[in-house]
Amino acid sequence: MTMRFAIGMLLSMTTTLAHGALAATTVTKDAFGKLPDGKTAELYTLKNADLEVAITNYGARVVSIKTKDREGKVADVVLGYKSVEGYTSETAKTYFGAIVGRYGNRISKGQFTLDGHKYQVPVNNNGHALHGGPHGFDEQVWTGKELPAGVEMTLLSKDGDMGFPGNLTVHVKYTLEASALHIDYTATTDKDTVVNITNHSYFNLSGEGSGTILGEELTLNASGYLPVNSGLIPLGPPASVTDTPFDFRKPTAIGARMGRADDQLKIAGGYDHNWILAGKNGEMKLAARVHDPATGRILTVTTTEPGVQFYSGNFLDGTRIGMSGVAYVKNSGLCLETQHYPDSPNEPSYPTTELKPGQTMHSTTVFTFSTDAK
Repeated sequence: MTMRFAIGMLLSMTTTLAHGALAATTVTKDAFGKLPDGKTAELYTLKNADLEVAITNYGARVVSIKTKDREGKVADVVLGYKSVEGYTSETAKTYFGAIVGRYGNRISKGQFTLDGHKYQVPVNNNGHALHGGPHGFDEQVWTGKELPAGVEMTLLSKDGDMGFPGNLTVHVKYTLEASALHIDYTATTDKDTVVNITNHSYFNLSGEGSGTILGEELTLNASGYLPVNSGLIPLGPPASVTDTPFDFRKPTAIGARMGRADDQLKIAGGYDHNWILAGKNGEMKLAARVHDPATGRILTVTTTEPGVQFYSGNFLDGTRIGMSGVAYVKNSGLCLETQHYPDSPNEPSYPTTELKPGQTMHSTTVFTFSTDAK
């Protein structure tokens, strides 16, 4: 099977799954604990015959995704906490399930220039700005609105928020369509700005709290990636993945090459890099596929974004107790953050992240779940 044929088949599968599924999804809203200001956080549960997904308005984050394995056993396949207090009490952020922004990933030294004006985002990661600065979208209380098959989260990020220009209005729609979770992002601004929004869910297809993801098999639809410096800022042009531990064009166990003597692996403590996806920016395409041999679960990620940040959970250290009461150790989950490239505002050769008044930023990512044959 050629890569092109496989991509077309997967995209066709995702489209087919979508038809006729909306009416079968139920949406309920419940309390999810107390926020720091004393108000009650909301939890929206989206449920159909194939998936059950919980979303909170704190950080517009995915709290849980429950899906079946090859034997029909249901498990939660994302890392998270039982109540909102788990997220608000983190001293070192994991960003479990959150929508991160206004600029997901890193901006070098937190600085960028737009329209001749230099902007400064407060630094919060090795002298750089990560995921929108120390108080990004992940810490905000979004406004939730129930939809026929999901929920829409809305946030107004005011001009000057974390140093970014412009009043930015963001809408994130989560909808279930058969065995697929669709995430649709839109944003508008009243002043030239930069924006790069993504979801930061950590997946473990054996089930959260079940151990590491090192044995899960990953495929990435990319022949190039962005090498980084010691601060995890891209060095510049993409590099070929050929003959490197970064070649996931064929299914490969995540832990198979992590012990190699490779400078890029040493810098990140594993994988924490952006891959350049094959296909056009703005058009739906295959980003990644994860297969768990132990349970048979398969996650297929499709997106309109030009890149995907694959992060192997390198900074989890066993100090966080998750949904099932088990500590999340290193490599307990993996992230596949579909997005524009890190530090794009400072790299003119990268796809632009600029957004101007009158324009609408629109992006879609779909997480589709399936199983292998019994």
